Amino acid sequence: MSKLVVTSIGPASSVQDAGRPGSQRYGLVPSGAMDRLALAAANTLVGNDLFAAAIEIGPFGAAFTARGGTVRIGLAGAPRNADIGGRPVASDSSATLTDGETLNLGFARGGSFSYLAIEHGIVGEPMFGSLAVNARAGLGSPYPRPLQSGDELPTQAASGTAERRIELPAAAEAPIRVLFGPQDDEFSDENKKLFVGSEWKISATSDRMGYRLEGPVIKHLDGHNIVSDGTVNGSIQVPGNGQPIVLMPDRGTSGGYPKIATVISADFGRFAQISAGRPFRFRAVTMAEAQAEAIKFQQLLRSLPDRLRAVEDFSLNIEALRDANVAGQAVSAIDAATWQVALP
Repeated sequence: MSKLVVTSIGPASSVQDAGRPGSQRYGLVPSGAMDRLALAAANTLVGNDLFAAAIEIGPFGAAFTARGGTVRIGLAGAPRNADIGGRPVASDSSATLTDGETLNLGFARGGSFSYLAIEHGIVGEPMFGSLAVNARAGLGSPYPRPLQSGDELPTQAASGTAERRIELPAAAEAPIRVLFGPQDDEFSDENKKLFVGSEWKISATSDRMGYRLEGPVIKHLDGHNIVSDGTVNGSIQVPGNGQPIVLMPDRGTSGGYPKIATVISADFGRFAQISAGRPFRFRAVTMAEAQAEAIKFQQLLRSLPDRLRAVEDFSLNIEALRDANVAGQAVSAIDAATWQVALP
């Protein structure tokens, strides 16, 4: 059996899949991928089920080495420099590592999380129907914790399928859409306008449990304690200090702070990819709009296999790089997807 060995890796990196839906009634949080679209795209590249377990890689760099045979991988999510033995690997594409070869990944650019899917999937023992890691609860497989150097992920040898890329819609730069509620009546109209009319940043103290927001103070009408009730991905709680917290996949199953709004499901992955310190805004939408966007998102997921394309033959073209209009864009001389042109 082939295996992918973690050569080096930063924090906030673990095995994630679709999580454990239906488990909250037992007090168990779902966990799962922060960006479901990126997870599905990585898996599609290597022919896995959309939400099969993959490696969720945080904003720092990482390296993985194939041992015992070939390993085919799919990479999607936040763009980052990637190469195998100096051979560039484009974002949103698949590649194959032969025995002893190492995939090197740089820091994330314009996002926070990338997903590395392994052809044939990750071998592990499901816990409550999922391999997803929840480090606080000690759940997950093959390692119930964040990944670290030396970890080994067994898999079957690569199939030899031709490498592919996947064409995804460009990430929207629009505000993150939210539905007011379920406790927006705990806030005045002025504070609700302040919430959607202000610029926010994500604190560096944020994690998979919650993203702490930095911005204006949102005041409650009658105190910040309520009877605890259920939470979902994207619930926006406002604690006593008036600084909202957006609940993420490792959140608690219930919460006792008023929830002013909820990030719509179609925008949750885009929100999760916002890096700490980058400004953004919210925009309120109606339930009908949120439902329509949820349908569009499901249609996008179903369309992923149709978005696969053959990997073009790229070569390093210094003249093309020199002449490229790259002002205001992040480019890499070894990342073909950022600037190079396909050979005829």
